Amino acid sequence: MAPRVGQPGLWGPLLPGLLLAAAALSRPAAPCPFQCYCFGSPKLLLRCASGAELRQPPRDVPPDARNLTIVGANLTVLRAAAFAGGDADGEEEAAAAVRLPLLTALRLTHNNIEVVEDGAFDGLPSLAALDLSHNPLRALGGGAFRGLLELRSLQLNHALVRGGPVLLDALDAALAPLAELHLLGLAGNALSRLPPAALRLPRLQQLDAHLNALVGLGPDELRALERDGDRPGPRLLLADNPLRCGCAARPLLAWLRNATERVPDARRLRCAAPRALLDRPLLDLDETRLRCADGDPNGRGDEVDVQGPELEASYVFFGLVLALIGLIFLMVLYLNRRGIQRWMRNLREACRDQMEGYHYRYEQDADPRRAPAPAAPAGSRATSPGSGL
Repeated sequence: MAPRVGQPGLWGPLLPGLLLAAAALSRPAAPCPFQCYCFGSPKLLLRCASGAELRQPPRDVPPDARNLTIVGANLTVLRAAAFAGGDADGEEEAAAAVRLPLLTALRLTHNNIEVVEDGAFDGLPSLAALDLSHNPLRALGGGAFRGLLELRSLQLNHALVRGGPVLLDALDAALAPLAELHLLGLAGNALSRLPPAALRLPRLQQLDAHLNALVGLGPDELRALERDGDRPGPRLLLADNPLRCGCAARPLLAWLRNATERVPDARRLRCAAPRALLDRPLLDLDETRLRCADGDPNGRGDEVDVQGPELEASYVFFGLVLALIGLIFLMVLYLNRRGIQRWMRNLREACRDQMEGYHYRYEQDADPRRAPAPAAPAGSRATSPGSGL
């Protein structure tokens, strides 16, 4: 129905808003960076996998990108503000810029990254998940993760093997400001100890430390895993570590039995030393049997007699089995006594006949009348009795 004269149209108040929405929807989307794939729904996702051709993060990433994945590139060095347009000449200006305010997930696996400088992730205020796994890291700046106030997940699996103790100390400094971190992955890094800063993260929920070189956890590390008040401590993954089941493993064993739910893979923890306990499940050991030799302050327990009740019981069982086998053997002999006697009698007769045959041959050979005539010497002529010679 047409509106009356003097009455405002029904579309009057809504028209400006509709025009603005149409203009926003008709605005052309940001172009996808070269050598990358862009997926627009429901959140803008970029995947860049260009092998060794990509040597630095793409500069033309759309500002509304939510997820960025770069796999198989040759980035080598992540400089300051690498994802905010930073370079060697203008690091300070790039650090102040925020080019990707909505980026929440950044995956940089298998990119041959060796160095991560201080402030490498400046300009990413919303980043919640960062994955640097499977990179041969050699150097890590103490402020590499500065400004990542929203970071919840950090994956460094198979990335710290080549760095040595120096890289582990740098990681300890880099983890300190990550107060909101919930998940930390350190699997497959040949770590001989856990970074102290990782144990002190207030909101950490899970620490993945499996497939490392941990020989155990000391009392100080176990205390650092506890939280004040009613807050639960983080879950800890420790499988596939060469644990030493000496006297130093007693605190760890007691902690595991009191907080089994904190270690989901507790049943997979096995001893690598001493030799007598090789491949034995840690939770199946008796705490009182974890002893150390004199002058062994490290609790290695390599030369300690750790024979426990389980080993003693196995020896007793082995003796019973041998006794049972012997009893069965004697029973078989008793039930076949007549056949055995007959067999022995036949054997004795056969031996007697054989010996009689040997004796008869000996008597024949000893008779001189049956001895053969000696052979004529060579060159002599045979003569007959009637020859007269």
